[in-house]
Amino acid sequence: MQNILVTGGAGFIGANFVRWLLRERPTVKIVTLDALTYAGRRENLPEQNRNIFVHGNICDRALVEKILREHAIDTLVHFAAESHVDRSILGPEAFMQTNIVGTFQLLEAARALKIKRFHHVSTDEVFGSLGPNDPAFTETTPYDPRSPYSASKAASDHLVRAYVHTFGLPATISNCSNNYGPFQFPEKLIPLMILNALAGKPLPVYGDGQQVRDWLYVEDHCEALVAVLEKGRVGETYNIGGGVQPKNLEVVRQFCGILDELCPQSPHKPHANLIRFVTDRPGHDRRYAMNIDKIERELGWRPRFSLEQGLRLTVRWYLDNAAWVKSIQQTGDFKQWMNRNYDKREEVKQ
Repeated sequence: MQNILVTGGAGFIGANFVRWLLRERPTVKIVTLDALTYAGRRENLPEQNRNIFVHGNICDRALVEKILREHAIDTLVHFAAESHVDRSILGPEAFMQTNIVGTFQLLEAARALKIKRFHHVSTDEVFGSLGPNDPAFTETTPYDPRSPYSASKAASDHLVRAYVHTFGLPATISNCSNNYGPFQFPEKLIPLMILNALAGKPLPVYGDGQQVRDWLYVEDHCEALVAVLEKGRVGETYNIGGGVQPKNLEVVRQFCGILDELCPQSPHKPHANLIRFVTDRPGHDRRYAMNIDKIERELGWRPRFSLEQGLRLTVRWYLDNAAWVKSIQQTGDFKQWMNRNYDKREEVKQ
């Protein structure tokens, strides 16, 4: 692992991964490819001579092959994806194009240039929804996607496996749980709630707030991915989770308490009073949970950050990076999205 192409590297998880590599692997050289759609931002990446940025689309196979060839890429880490369930409900076509067609073009380029490792970053949502007493997802859990987003990611997973078995492509897959941390675009639950709370705006919790998610601090995810790249077996899939599955409402209340502590002069304390229950989204999965025994047993990885530690670091980051937040909130895309997806949801009484 010397010359790495990171697709979607200006997005939330990708940018954290690039930063982690630059810090922890001083001999690695990186090329970051990103289309800079609404969630990918050039300023997420540090100015570093070991990271070359290329503005482009993963569906452009000629461009991808040019990058692989000119930079002698030996490892491709594929983050690039449309990844918000709500957006996939309102506009599924972009998810089919990026997540399925884009992955296909990358696989073809990687096969043509005979790279040494292709790693595909996927999601726990391909497995569907768990009942209250169902065992956690394992790597062999049957796929049961419930949204256009998860269906498109399931399709891309199948493509990667097909290229391993049919063409001998040296690929691995990881399915991760809900990430949170620095640089996350504020359409997702945790950053959205933090910024709304700071502004004294309502905190919109879908339905009854009892949906269960497995929360993974993004730096733990980065460490797990490197473990897969350096020690994982070709053709294998590894679940990556945070090892904790609170209800969404509990998460919101927990970071409200952290905000109360870190912002003692806030006129909106206690921030939990801002919580409002709103109409749920269609087909909302009830529970996710990840069994991470395989990656711990085979690769020796476990998450280092507790939910409280990760939430505290995340809240602190958003407090310390007001300029980054403001630049997003002022964009037309963000304002339109908030109006389209949240502002028109009706409040429901519990």
